[in-house]
Amino acid sequence: MSSAMYQRMRANPKFQELVARRSRFAWTLAFIVLIMFYGFVMTVAFNPLSLGQPVSEGSMLTVGVAVELFMFIFFWVLTALYVKRANTEFDSLTQEIVREAWKENK
Repeated sequence: MSSAMYQRMRANPKFQELVARRSRFAWTLAFIVLIMFYGFVMTVAFNPLSLGQPVSEGSMLTVGVAVELFMFIFFWVLTALYVKRANTEFDSLTQEIVREAWKENK
């Protein structure tokens, strides 16, 4: 592809929409992950006894292990959500932008 084609693609309003939507979605997910992760780390630092409590009477499973397991699974779910959205919504918008750039090139 030529640099003129790249310029047309960047000037396309759909490209601006794609960048804005993808960035907003990625930053939202990153913010969620950072808040959860650093919240857990801060709890470990400032209130570790709360994480060492058993989930229920006589249980070997502690609150900390249960929370960390939840976070692990939740982060995988967020990753799957991003991949699904990237492979559907973002990829289809990208294909439209490329098709329009090719049409203008001919």
